[in-house]
Amino acid sequence: MLRPMDPAAFKEAQKTVWSLGEFADIAHMIRPASETILDKAGVTSGDKLLDVACGTGNLAIPAAKRGAVVTAMDITPKLVQLASAEAAEAGLEINFSEGDAEELAYEDDSFDKTISVFGMIFAPRHAVAAAEMARVTRPGGTLAITSWSKEGMNGSLFKVLTRHMPTPPVDAPNPTDWGTVEYIAEQFPDGIDWSVTREIITFRAPSVDEWIDFNEVKLGPMVLAKAALSGEGKWDIVREDLKNHYESFNVATDGSFAGEAEYLLAVGKLPDA
Repeated sequence: MLRPMDPAAFKEAQKTVWSLGEFADIAHMIRPASETILDKAGVTSGDKLLDVACGTGNLAIPAAKRGAVVTAMDITPKLVQLASAEAAEAGLEINFSEGDAEELAYEDDSFDKTISVFGMIFAPRHAVAAAEMARVTRPGGTLAITSWSKEGMNGSLFKVLTRHMPTPPVDAPNPTDWGTVEYIAEQFPDGIDWSVTREIITFRAPSVDEWIDFNEVKLGPMVLAKAALSGEGKWDIVREDLKNHYESFNVATDGSFAGEAEYLLAVGKLPDA
């Protein structure tokens, strides 16, 4: 039986999960998706841009380098601190803050472009977060998100971990729900003209086993799962499932790991006033 969702508790749990490990070491691997979405969203110098659930600055930093006027927020203090430090080191002026994707602290129509890269998909109430992104974007402006495809390597990873966890899952939308074209359009307000493409990020490691080793100490959800299941040899069972999962997406033929993770990249044009 599913546990009822308490949105406030859910968000606190998200802060904990994404503070575990060292997500920045994984985030750099997915930065190409940020460059791609900046291109497809047509981000140029002078654009007022909001990065929702910015993580370690994967989108905010390259957007600022293009000359955009960037505001960025995330619910996890550790990630905001890491993003701020990297931006400062690069000499970039970005307005970083802690915040909630379901309650954006900005006026209506504040931004030309509002974008989230593998971030707002983790908000517990999907339609609420989508409506907030639309609210703060000006008429005729652009919305854009990336989400792991439901059937892809990263989208289906959550199923592998969840089925082993000792407590029943929460009765809340799953981040992998965002992995279909239809779902994206359904969550946002009507009248947005969407263009959705399927893209690939390839994750590489010397072997599948070493990729799992890396994620066990770097990726928050996997760090949490290992801590919960490390007793009585349970993690060995999970690792075998993970190995089979990753092997099914491995395109390398030399014993190394080259896992192709499909994602959806959605760009929406808001109607003019």
